[in-house]
Amino acid sequence: MNQTKPHDHQHASADESCCSTASFKVDTTVSATTVTEKNYTDPVCGMQVTKNPDKTARYQGIAYYFCSHSCVKKFQAAPYNFVKAKKLITPKVVREAAAASDIPVSDAKITTKSVGSCCGGGSSGKGKQLDLVCGMQVDESSPHQLDLDGQTYYFCCAGCLEKFRKNPQHWLNPASRPAPTPAAKDAIYTCPMHLEIQQIGPGTCPKCGMALEPMEASAEEDTSELDDMTRRFKISVALSLPLLLISMGDMLPDLRLHDRLGMTLFNWLQFALATPVVLWAGMPFFERALASFKTHHLNMFSLIGVGTATAYLFSLVALLFPGSLPAAFLMDGMAPLYFEAAAVIITLVLLGQVLELRARSRTNAALKSLLALTPATAIRINAQGKDSEITLDQVQLRDVLRVKPGAHIPVDGVIIDGHSNVDESMITGEALPVSKQIDDHVSAGTINQQSSFSMRAERIGRDTLLSKIIQLVNDAGRSRAQIQSLADKVSGYFVPGVIAIAVLAFVVWALVGPTPTLANALMAGVSVLIIACPCALGLATPISVTVGIGRGATEGILIKDAQALEQLEKIDTLLIDKTGTLTEGKPALQQIICAHGYTEQQIIGFASAIEKSSEHPLARAILTYAEQHQVVSPPITGFTSVTGKGVSATSEGKTILFGNQQLMQDHQIQTSELDKRCGELQALGHTVMFLAIDQQLAGLISVADSIKTTSLQAIQELQSSGLRVIVLTGDNAITAKAVAIQLGLNEVHAGVLPADKHRFVQQLQAQGRIVAMAGDGINDAPALAQADVGIAMGNGTDIAMNSAQVILVKGDLRGIVKARLLSQNTMKNIRQNLFFAFAYNFIGVPVAAGVLYPWFGIVLSPMIGSAAMSLSSVSVIANALRLRHTKL
Repeated sequence: MNQTKPHDHQHASADESCCSTASFKVDTTVSATTVTEKNYTDPVCGMQVTKNPDKTARYQGIAYYFCSHSCVKKFQAAPYNFVKAKKLITPKVVREAAAASDIPVSDAKITTKSVGSCCGGGSSGKGKQLDLVCGMQVDESSPHQLDLDGQTYYFCCAGCLEKFRKNPQHWLNPASRPAPTPAAKDAIYTCPMHLEIQQIGPGTCPKCGMALEPMEASAEEDTSELDDMTRRFKISVALSLPLLLISMGDMLPDLRLHDRLGMTLFNWLQFALATPVVLWAGMPFFERALASFKTHHLNMFSLIGVGTATAYLFSLVALLFPGSLPAAFLMDGMAPLYFEAAAVIITLVLLGQVLELRARSRTNAALKSLLALTPATAIRINAQGKDSEITLDQVQLRDVLRVKPGAHIPVDGVIIDGHSNVDESMITGEALPVSKQIDDHVSAGTINQQSSFSMRAERIGRDTLLSKIIQLVNDAGRSRAQIQSLADKVSGYFVPGVIAIAVLAFVVWALVGPTPTLANALMAGVSVLIIACPCALGLATPISVTVGIGRGATEGILIKDAQALEQLEKIDTLLIDKTGTLTEGKPALQQIICAHGYTEQQIIGFASAIEKSSEHPLARAILTYAEQHQVVSPPITGFTSVTGKGVSATSEGKTILFGNQQLMQDHQIQTSELDKRCGELQALGHTVMFLAIDQQLAGLISVADSIKTTSLQAIQELQSSGLRVIVLTGDNAITAKAVAIQLGLNEVHAGVLPADKHRFVQQLQAQGRIVAMAGDGINDAPALAQADVGIAMGNGTDIAMNSAQVILVKGDLRGIVKARLLSQNTMKNIRQNLFFAFAYNFIGVPVAAGVLYPWFGIVLSPMIGSAAMSLSSVSVIANALRLRHTKL
């Protein structure tokens, strides 16, 4: 019989009882009382912690352990901050990475006793250390060692040692490794709103003016436009705020600055503050407005260009040549200036551009996180059986590759030698690893957990499953481009209409108007253009969205962009992932059922003792339960793992068996007493494990992923609101159906891959449905990006949160109910604001054109139009602020 270590014991997946197939593996004698857990250092806060799978993160192929989920999230947000300047964690070794950079390599002492192939370290059973080059666990007795600044580093082979010796900082500080290359400038770029627009290299869309983005996913994002718009916005705010204060303050008797400064200095001060905002910060908008007229695709930039240009140019003429203006333009002998209106409009539009570009960059963040799942290198085994490290782009079809424990699998392929457990949560969303044997398929980006194995490359490059997931997220993020706002749609008709009315007013006043005809005609035409300046129109949507997003944040609902807020009220179908969304996302002990007079304390005591050395999620569930209930585990000896069935050991002179029903049958132990209860639990999707003591059944333990306490109420409220709720999960049909029944759901699709979820969303959208997708895993990312509204759990993966537009901070599905209500109220508020803005224009423009003059002698001067424009803006702001008190 083969010997194995306690942590080689493997449980089955959740849809099976504990394992299948036979083959004994006998371990050396282990006493539970002598096992000492290793301590690690939390790289965020520096606390000493023990290994906990729930509080673990990987960076550059290295596992780090944390004291709390808060530290995990901080590390995942910016791992390079903690690895670079703080502590690099290896088992039993705490190392100051920053100090290492100051040590010259020549001062290092190299110890090497022999040259071997990779993985050829010693196996004396001494403490395990981490090879910083390849990530492999090696013994302290390895002949390949290097002393650097009083610290010893251990390596699996001479090759890894030599790589480390040549450049220690490269391996001690992963953040110093070469950055990914950005998208090539000769790549094909497209408009996220108009997919038919494609060109070589970056630029702007001739239809809507949006910046083009590369069609191929890139590990590095081009943030030049966001940086430029942010810089323009900050400078515009710094200049527009004082301009607005002095202009509006002039209406108050105690703050009449023009009386204190003098009219000339006061006017020139407005010019000095407004000119950089309009001519420099607003230049991209004027370019887009000009392009819209050239291409005959009028949009919001057309309206902004016409309005702000008219306001600024008229003010400039009034400032430089006041005597050239007809008397009808003057009020109290002064020409009106509209510098503040032009500057404020430019600033508001810049704010909208910054928010939009930031929202678009989050999809790029999801792509970068997905791209990071693929290792930069692979280990190829040549015909002579020797290992060599190569870059990923050098891998060819049919190459034989070695995958070490803890490493990401580089390409899709088939195992040809060895076996291991593989974390496939990226594909299925399930926490339980999958046992892999010879001839089993493995996918790029998934994580090998326990043993080294060899695989044959079957799909590489763009053909791997991970690459297809990345492309799905990339395409979905672009196809879900921002829906043009009502203001943008109306602009296509409003802009030419306003210009036509201004021209018509000038012509009519010039032909039949009272004297001086040309002066009055000019006043009418300019008044029409100024009064149509889109100040209230520009405020209508962003002010309500800003207040609405802030209101959602107070409820733990983070909404990334206006489109999500708009679409939430329209959704009629909700797709929900199971694991981590409806359920907690990790196995937990559900029931302990006793037999033959044994107590729960005895059953959990023996079970936790025999599982103490295992890192399997099922074992962790049992150990966590034992810790919470302060159960004392007896010492064990003679640990034996039975592959596919369970484990056995001796404790307190008694023979202990713990595993599935097949293990009991092999040892002729009767389980009929609990068979019925076992079947009931398995029907609920539980994994059931029997415990026998001295050939007698003692009881059983069931483990399953617990349903969140808030899920039932949330589902009931969502269904009562008229939503069609469908479960999509990568888990097996039995478990998925069991969870759905408990929650009152009758539409379930199990065993669904990431591409299937994405396709399912597309099919529903093709039927005319407005679809929301709620999930938490990497496997949900394509569907989250494709859905009309993607909703991620705050306790889920970063990739899911970057792919979604809405994040439920607490992971509580009841947040979807609140988010829909907030959307309904916000959209109602926006419609009210647009009514104020358009009603003002539809009434003010004809009056400014002079339609009332023949009957009432009313002429709307530009100064009165400016005051009316300010009043409409105040109305919009006051109405939007009511959202702060919306009840959710």
